[in-house]
Amino acid sequence: MIKRFRFGNPIATDTVTKEIPITELPVDYFKYNNESKPSFTYQMKDEDIVYGLGENMRGINKRGFTYISRCMDGAKHTEDRNSLYAAHNFIIIDGEEKFGVFVDASGIVTFDVGETVIDELVITCDDPDFDIYIIEGKHVKDIAKEFRQIIGKSYIPPKWAFGYHQSRWFYKTEEDFKNISDNYRKNKIPLDALYMDIDYMEDYESFTINRKNLPHFEELVQSMKNDGIHLVPIIDAGIKVKKGYRVYDEGIKEDRFCKDKDGNNFKCGVWPGYCHFVDVLNPDNRKWFGKQYKYLLDKGIDGFWNDMNEPSIFYTDERLSEAYQLVDELRDKELDLSTYFKMRGQFSKLSSNPKDYKLFYHNISGKMVRHDKVHNLFGYNITRAAGESFEEFCPDKRILLFTRGSMIGMHRYSGIWTGDNKAWWSHLKLSIQQMPNINLCGFLFTGSDIGGFGSDSNEELMTRWVQFGIFTPLMRNHSQTRRAQELYVYKNTETFRKMVEIRYALIPYLYSEFVKCALNDESYFRPIAFDYEDDKQARLIEDQLMVGESIMIAPMYEQASRGRFVYLPEDMKMIKMRSLDDYEETQLTKGNHFIHVNLNELIFFIKPNHIVPLAKPALTTKDMNFDDLYIMENVNKPIEYVLYDDDGYTRNMDIKEHYHTINVSKDNCSCKTKNVKFFK
Repeated sequence: MIKRFRFGNPIATDTVTKEIPITELPVDYFKYNNESKPSFTYQMKDEDIVYGLGENMRGINKRGFTYISRCMDGAKHTEDRNSLYAAHNFIIIDGEEKFGVFVDASGIVTFDVGETVIDELVITCDDPDFDIYIIEGKHVKDIAKEFRQIIGKSYIPPKWAFGYHQSRWFYKTEEDFKNISDNYRKNKIPLDALYMDIDYMEDYESFTINRKNLPHFEELVQSMKNDGIHLVPIIDAGIKVKKGYRVYDEGIKEDRFCKDKDGNNFKCGVWPGYCHFVDVLNPDNRKWFGKQYKYLLDKGIDGFWNDMNEPSIFYTDERLSEAYQLVDELRDKELDLSTYFKMRGQFSKLSSNPKDYKLFYHNISGKMVRHDKVHNLFGYNITRAAGESFEEFCPDKRILLFTRGSMIGMHRYSGIWTGDNKAWWSHLKLSIQQMPNINLCGFLFTGSDIGGFGSDSNEELMTRWVQFGIFTPLMRNHSQTRRAQELYVYKNTETFRKMVEIRYALIPYLYSEFVKCALNDESYFRPIAFDYEDDKQARLIEDQLMVGESIMIAPMYEQASRGRFVYLPEDMKMIKMRSLDDYEETQLTKGNHFIHVNLNELIFFIKPNHIVPLAKPALTTKDMNFDDLYIMENVNKPIEYVLYDDDGYTRNMDIKEHYHTINVSKDNCSCKTKNVKFFK
């Protein structure tokens, strides 16, 4: 059951796609207070678990901290951060009372989940105009599904996007891309995508090509694609202020940019220097921005990653003036404790300063609306522009698209990655814990920067991160300029090759489960408590996840660890793999187990009376045969498994021909439309 409650006159976010009638106030479960800002208080019980809030810090259970839904650029993902790149305003309370809460607001929303008062959940909206949805159900999975049904189907990428991806903010020339590709081939490590960071552009201008470094861009794209490797360029939100730059000139001529209070085009500093932002909250401007992608689509590009779309602001003239003024005041003076920290603090305020988001406006249905009132809608609509353009320009082909800044609703057009993490063991654990809550908010195609984007990775951390990344839909290794962490640079390259081969072998299962979850409004990653609601210990588990219908994972995420405790909510079969040819199967009983896991070993668990279909890996998904499958089973009675498979590109997905029934018993397996045999 879903109820919708309205406050004020909210701006349409287009997040909810199903019409829900407005219910008379008050809001169920909550005490309302409007003394300063609209706030809603729920009295939590000790046993209550709070799921949701998507991409955020801390654990799966969000109790004990305050989270602010405000899309913000910031690489320091430390425990005290209360905002990352996303605004995912959906939570589920799981206790004696079970219900979901979705705050459909364009501005900032704060969720104090028992930080200020240990047993109080307080939701506060900065602005008075918003809708609140209350979703009731007997089971948390039912609540999650009902929410997904009102926000629309999740984005599904092409099948090749489930291959291994390599990226680094370093690759500049044609030789760089060829060398990376050649090294992966030399070491026989599968690879489906190479990423082009900002250096592929001319002067960091989106929708341009640096012809000095990439004189044969079109030929490079095609030759790579012939080898099964897709080049994926970055697109930044800021449009450089520069006469002669096609996108800028056209945007000026057609009046496409956000305005300041005086009606001039708002200007701020981003990668290229001074930039304008396209007013994508205007449908005509959104369509215009989306058309810019055709420049690269026409050159053979079939995948993109959108960045800096929170939007990120490095500086404005206002903030620079404040900083320069302070420098002038303190120039040639001795800095004491007070003045030193004042100076340092002033420059730390240059980037993503909240004051700067009050300096520009959007034209929404003829009304000028200050950006901070609709801040979280910007990244959503930048990416929506791309997704809608792909539907127009590529009606018969799915295009890879994922982005950084996001809001619920954008999940229909794109996946997300979790932004500029660090090569920290804590961030590997964080990535594990982020996945189910991100899925709850509709974003199924997701993953983190494997190995960490910032700081210095090492072979052990990279190995464990790759082992977890085997199960994330987006499996991308991405890092900064100063270090190499391509899988072939490490001593035990062979271990990485074997692990990536396991990923490719698992693609039939991973792709099938992903697509079925997207089409059926379900979660690919789930807390194990979602599948075992009555199991009190399962409710407390924060470092094990369900992946699709058959698999439970228990990733290794601690430095120098060669084992871990695993809780099994029922009897399961443990798979311990060193390679596809070197593995063990062990039946384990319900309960707690300490399992030894060497660095070169991957473990996962198959539920009883479930199977995992595999394929023979290849160097790219293009070269794989998805008609000859191998069945890894844990069955003691005849079962049916429905496999989803298509050509990897079609947009016409939910049709009978894409579903294949595999019949499995202890001694036999069969399928009318696929060739299947037991994995041995």
